[in-house]
Amino acid sequence: MTTSLDDILESFDFLDDWEDRYKYLIDLGKELPGLPEEQKNDTNKVRGCVSQVWLVTDVSRSSSGEPVITYNGDSDALIVQGLVAVVLALYSGKTAQEILDTDVDGVFTRLGLKEHLTPQRSNGLKSMVARIQSDAREALAAA
Repeated sequence: MTTSLDDILESFDFLDDWEDRYKYLIDLGKELPGLPEEQKNDTNKVRGCVSQVWLVTDVSRSSSGEPVITYNGDSDALIVQGLVAVVLALYSGKTAQEILDTDVDGVFTRLGLKEHLTPQRSNGLKSMVARIQSDAREALAAA
């Protein structure tokens, strides 16, 4: 994915209408390369999402030995795929500690996601974040 979190925040600030923001989320989701069918499995599936969501986790090490986590993701629903894109922009390529230190509530509040998502989508978003934070804790424990 080529869209940074700063670009997403700037675009959300620019778009006044939530219909335009939803369209932008869908466009972000379409930018994702998707996952091959063999990666859409139970291991990668995010529990707690009404729509199907898969996150593939890759843990590497920085030059200083810190765990760095990169994600690829996909969903079977357009808006949710856009939310996956936002989550990837927020977390992918960060160290495990940076992931745990991220003020996710602040970002989601700035984007207005809390007020404009259905309860099911909000729960799915929370499930994605919980999964990523769990991955970060596991990577730190294994370090």
